[in-house]
Amino acid sequence: MPELVFFTGTMDCGKSTLALQMDHNRSARGRRGVVFTRDDRAGEGVLSSRLGLSTAAVEVRPGIDLYEYVSSVLDADPAIDYVICDEAQFLEPEQVEQLALVVDELHLDVFAFGITTDFRTRLFPGSQRLIELADRLEILQVETLCWCGARATHNARTVDGAMVVEGEQKVIGDVGRQAAVGYEVLCRSHHREKRAQHANAVAR
Repeated sequence: MPELVFFTGTMDCGKSTLALQMDHNRSARGRRGVVFTRDDRAGEGVLSSRLGLSTAAVEVRPGIDLYEYVSSVLDADPAIDYVICDEAQFLEPEQVEQLALVVDELHLDVFAFGITTDFRTRLFPGSQRLIELADRLEILQVETLCWCGARATHNARTVDGAMVVEGEQKVIGDVGRQAAVGYEVLCRSHHREKRAQHANAVAR
């Protein structure tokens, strides 16, 4: 039976790499699918991983009806049999419901990939709806580490190297650079203490 599956974990656990691998494995065997993404670090209409792999994707903009979009693609190409959606945490809750409808009404597998919580440890609305509706939740097992060596469980945002705990939920930044806005993963203890990797990191 077709399923809505949500693959999740912290940043740097390989979600986008797995999405690319799943699409490659299926297309290499003659299967065809629709690949969505939203606000990928590489730019609009691209699904990319930190390993340097990428593929073209449909950019999900606010208000787009994903069920109607997939329906129109399926009308033009009845061989379509799967949907992949990366950065699914950025989806509107209604768009997640539309993906569930793709599974139930169009009988296609839908594989969504994203992080669950933001830099404040709050659920993204898209991720919350996926947890509520998914047939299956898959926690990715690629272990990410805090700077202290413990297992990383929380996403942190830094601005000019200092950890912040306030601000807009979605700000596109980078990981592993001294960027104005950056992200890193921390264990719960160091996230609670607001101790990012950089020296003298303070909360704002």
